[in-house]
Amino acid sequence: MARRPPTPRGKDLFGEAPAEAKPAAAAAYRINIDGGSRGNPGPAAYGVVIRDGRGEIAAKLKKYIGRMTNNVAEYYGLIAALDYAESHGVRAIRIESDSELLVKQMRGQYKVKSEDLRPLFERALKMSKTFETFRIEHVYREQNREADALANEALDEREGKTSGAPSAKKAETASTKSAAPAARTEPISAKPEPRKIQARFRGGVLYLLEDVELPDGMVVDVSIHLRPKPV
Repeated sequence: MARRPPTPRGKDLFGEAPAEAKPAAAAAYRINIDGGSRGNPGPAAYGVVIRDGRGEIAAKLKKYIGRMTNNVAEYYGLIAALDYAESHGVRAIRIESDSELLVKQMRGQYKVKSEDLRPLFERALKMSKTFETFRIEHVYREQNREADALANEALDEREGKTSGAPSAKKAETASTKSAAPAARTEPISAKPEPRKIQARFRGGVLYLLEDVELPDGMVVDVSIHLRPKPV
């Protein structure tokens, strides 16, 4: 006897159940980090500002770390941010730093040649792989002011200085939730005074009259003061 095909009702009964909707991914935490040294190397500190998925400040971190270079301090700030996120169960993070070197090293665009940075880089890279989502982006210093201010506060406190800002003491704890921006202090690395060097223009080329070592790509300002040729 031939088997009858299933009726439309039968298809409904034995058809595949609709797949359950997947829960929406949690919004990533945005974390600004900064580190600096007064002297490079010199007294160094880092500052970290952590915002949750709604954009509200979840924590502010700052710490004096001793005599270090700027780049080492930047990595200390990154590791502190990763450690906070990991210990608080945050699964998706976006790091923002004004250190192009750190960002490109973490992205694999630059090699880590410094022996001081290599162990810090390897630790940060290992920690970054424990998150479901990890992104790191370069931002300009103007977009990183709060983290920069925290690093400066840590250095000022180490040197016995007070910023006078009411939120300075609150920023010492890792769980502070203050929406007020941190007070802007003096930059960590003071801009060096310009150096005047004599030069002679000949055959379309400007020749420096002193031996000066400058890195490739360095941009310099030139002021032209014409002098009469000796008779």
